[in-house]
Amino acid sequence: MRTTRDRIRHAISFELIGLALITPLGSFAFGMPAADIGVVGIGSATIATGWNYLYNLGFDHLMQRFTGGTQKNTAIRVAHAVLFELGLLIALLPLIAWYLGISLVHALTMDVSFAVFYVVYAFVFNWAYDRIFPLPEWQRQTEAA
Repeated sequence: MRTTRDRIRHAISFELIGLALITPLGSFAFGMPAADIGVVGIGSATIATGWNYLYNLGFDHLMQRFTGGTQKNTAIRVAHAVLFELGLLIALLPLIAWYLGISLVHALTMDVSFAVFYVVYAFVFNWAYDRIFPLPEWQRQTEAA
């Protein structure tokens, strides 16, 4: 399993790269000032960073318990990304509507758009992260196979 230090590096790098991408894209897509999207992004990233750490820790513990390891196949990676974003979507919806002064329906549209982006981004980021920072146990499993 990943160490606390590795999980912190993962969570922070995930959010920083995500913010650098979503702020200009969100501003363009929704015709809102980048500063407003940036504030929503920073607030969301702050909440998401804590959620990221807790979610991944819990997910890895469940994988360890039910499969005996933490290596993810494609189906598990898709489920991992979708469940992460669903939990975050529920938490962020009222905050986005309140801060931007928009209806819950408009906030839902924005939040779903951000979530779709982040599902794809989370899938790609986590796959790349696992390739760049593989766990020693994965290398042993690959060699054994």
